[in-house]
Amino acid sequence: MRLRGLRLATQFLTRLPVPAVEDFSAEEFSRSSAWFPFVGLAIGVVVSLILLVCSHRSTALAAAIGLLAWVWMTGALHLDGLADLSDALAAAHRDPQKFFAVLADPHLGAFGVVSIVLMLILKVTGLAELPSATSGTALIAFPLIPAWARLGPLAWSRWLKPLKPGHGERFAWHLHVGWIAFWVVALLMASVAVAPILCVAPVVIVVWGGWLRWRLGGTTGDCLGAGVEITEVVLLYALALVGTTSGTVASLL
Repeated sequence: MRLRGLRLATQFLTRLPVPAVEDFSAEEFSRSSAWFPFVGLAIGVVVSLILLVCSHRSTALAAAIGLLAWVWMTGALHLDGLADLSDALAAAHRDPQKFFAVLADPHLGAFGVVSIVLMLILKVTGLAELPSATSGTALIAFPLIPAWARLGPLAWSRWLKPLKPGHGERFAWHLHVGWIAFWVVALLMASVAVAPILCVAPVVIVVWGGWLRWRLGGTTGDCLGAGVEITEVVLLYALALVGTTSGTVASLL
């Protein structure tokens, strides 16, 4: 896998300043998605460093700055998907035509606004709890959260049928399933080593995919983005509430 693929994945998922990839095919874009979890790790490392530096002054300030960096780096890409999906689900009332009409509408509705606000509140609160919940050790584990979340779109786009044309249907076209298996194993091993509670991530990914299949019969790019946000916040709270030690996990079982 060449670094051109990493540049393309970073260009698509973040606002980080990387040399732009101008001319690329749908096949190359699909194969570049193998780098998505790695890009997630990079995002998590930056947020963790901000929390580490700023938490010595104020946990709340550290969480706020960390969240700002998190949102800026991703360009609110997945928050936009969450908002669009929320609006479409609220307006559709199980009418597929209306669902897709609202999903394609560039305007943001009340349910979309509420979903973004609630997600940001949940994330900043979860970030604020990380240092105090685990004496700072959770900051080492935190990068695994955005990495796991960005593995989700690879699994969902391969598992579920596309409901409309777009980026969401192209992620897994030419991506070998071996890359998904590689990242599952690698992230599970890392999670076991630093925060066993994050091993619940595959369950979260499967549950979201199952819900999309049951509720919509497939997926779209917005559904994938919403899934990233849902996965991140579930894992963030799991880490904040349970911590990083296997002993803590065992005591809860």
